[in-house]
Amino acid sequence: MCGFTGILGDLTKRELDKSIYKMTDSLNHRGPDDGGTWIGGAGKIALGHRRLSIIDLSLAGHQPMVSLCGRYIIALNGEIYNHTNLRDKLNNFCDHAIVWNGHSDTETILAAISQWGLEETLQMITGMFSFALWDVQSSNLSLVRDRFGEKPLYYGWSEDSFVFGSELKAIRKYHKFNASIDRNVLSVYMRHMYIPAPYSIFKDIYKLEPGCILKISLSSASLIQKEAPFAPFKSKGMSIHRWYSLRDSIKNNSGSMIFNEKDAIDLIDTVLSKSIKSQLVSDVPVGAFLSGGIDSSLVVSLMQKQSANPVKTFTVGFSESEFNEAEQAKEIAKYLGTDHREFYVTPEDLIAVIPKLSKIYDEPFADSSQIPTYIISKKAREHVSVILSGDGGDELFGGYNRYFWSRRVWRYVSWIPKYARFFIGNVIGMIPVRFINIIGSIINSLPYVDNRVHRLGDKMHKLSSRFKSVDSLKDLYMSLVSEWQNPDEVVIGSNEPHTLLKREINMPISSKHELEMMYLDTISYLPDDILCKVDRASMSVGLETRIPMLDHRLFELAWRIPLSMKIRNGKGKWALRQVLYKYIPSELVDRPKAGFGIPIGEWLRGPLYEWSNNLLSETRLRSDGYFNVISIRKRWDEHMSGQRDWTHSLWAVLMFNMWLDSMNL
Repeated sequence: MCGFTGILGDLTKRELDKSIYKMTDSLNHRGPDDGGTWIGGAGKIALGHRRLSIIDLSLAGHQPMVSLCGRYIIALNGEIYNHTNLRDKLNNFCDHAIVWNGHSDTETILAAISQWGLEETLQMITGMFSFALWDVQSSNLSLVRDRFGEKPLYYGWSEDSFVFGSELKAIRKYHKFNASIDRNVLSVYMRHMYIPAPYSIFKDIYKLEPGCILKISLSSASLIQKEAPFAPFKSKGMSIHRWYSLRDSIKNNSGSMIFNEKDAIDLIDTVLSKSIKSQLVSDVPVGAFLSGGIDSSLVVSLMQKQSANPVKTFTVGFSESEFNEAEQAKEIAKYLGTDHREFYVTPEDLIAVIPKLSKIYDEPFADSSQIPTYIISKKAREHVSVILSGDGGDELFGGYNRYFWSRRVWRYVSWIPKYARFFIGNVIGMIPVRFINIIGSIINSLPYVDNRVHRLGDKMHKLSSRFKSVDSLKDLYMSLVSEWQNPDEVVIGSNEPHTLLKREINMPISSKHELEMMYLDTISYLPDDILCKVDRASMSVGLETRIPMLDHRLFELAWRIPLSMKIRNGKGKWALRQVLYKYIPSELVDRPKAGFGIPIGEWLRGPLYEWSNNLLSETRLRSDGYFNVISIRKRWDEHMSGQRDWTHSLWAVLMFNMWLDSMNL
């Protein structure tokens, strides 16, 4: 796991030297073990790399790396899990003995590209990666991102140069960089609380979408129109196209559905076990996050099954029982016999992380679970260099609550005239959140209540606001993944741009609403929120995170399984549960999930009040000139009074303002 950066353009060597070293050094946290730069193309192309040594700890894994044939130079971030099999294939395919310098996956992928070309090599490899590849022969640069977007890749223009890197902080170190905030992108951030690809918060700088290749020639690097290209995109001297399409993969596997439940369960077990086995390969210590939920418990179970020694597992715990899953994780760890560590954190520990978030995430990012993710990553890094995570199971196997209640609820309310829904929503919105939460707590305490709902008031308010404006299940989904429903009214001078999500939602992939939501989450929420959160938090402390659920073969298998094996009896991930029950008694895992959250809403009224009130003051908001002051202050006042719960929408504003301060813009 590493970080890379680079420049392509008509610059003097002095200008290249002036920037490339600073750009590379800004990524030290992603690669604390080694670093290097390479300048070529008659001084027109520069690559920088920082290395976190995981496979082949020797200097034979140093990057940027030149291929044995001398044609290609690569700077790679990530891991190629099947690289030893690919190396064996190369040894058998070539009519001459390959003299390898070491056993790194970077050297393997370079040899494969030299032998078979970039496109064919990508179809062969399994892993998480992004990389920059320079072709000396054609003077072309290729930027590549993995199938699901596990590893980040930013690119764009600064004056007459094309710049790129694993994080925005590297691009910002380019000596000609102009940090101009894109208000239109700020608008879409306020909707989703993250910035979706292909956008970034800065004008002319973009994220490469997952599963894509960007190709650009040296001769045209400064001639391309500076626009936001959706894939596929072609312009003179530049193109972006998909080398792996989730949509096409789903369609290609739709003709081979698996209807036998035993076959489906056994196949999931086999494919996920193989994925985990390949991801356990490492020259440094490996561990796993264990929350006590279905996904992480299954990953740890299969890890322990394949390990002769106790697997190192890590859990973060909270004093607030509503947010704490540490006790459940401890029971599972004890049953499996793992080497388990739990770290209980105080509100003071969590609050101390907040000032670091802007530096870690580089652009506004408002998923508050970023805080415990950073803390558990930092603690785990004291014991291991690689961690396996259970992310991805919700999107592949139907784990989010909205998948199994949105259609049911819509069926009950869709017949109500819109004006009546609007009236009911307003009435519910007038009832203080705290009052409804108290009622919910009383209901949950009754002995005959099985399906307990925590923070009932928060959920009721959110639902009431959603149903006031939606007219269809499609509208309902967009409403559920939108925090500020009309962000152009909140961000001054903005015009919310078209997004990949809005485009794909108008091209349904399934007649079943639940499957449609899973697909949309996989192409948007998963890469731009979940994977971004995990990558930046873990890499900020030099920890490599691997995600076995995102093996593309498991994804393709998941879409061959009917919806009834994903959602059953009002619960998600039915098939995954059946696999897990082979290794852990059901009573250890069939409990209400707390979620990886923290009580931000209460903290805004308590220990975070002074900090948040300063960032949301009328004077501050008017001085910055980005937000509609009346809208923000109204929500702040309602939240402070307890009348409404505006935690998430206010957190989005707070994270932007804190980021703005850290950038000195």
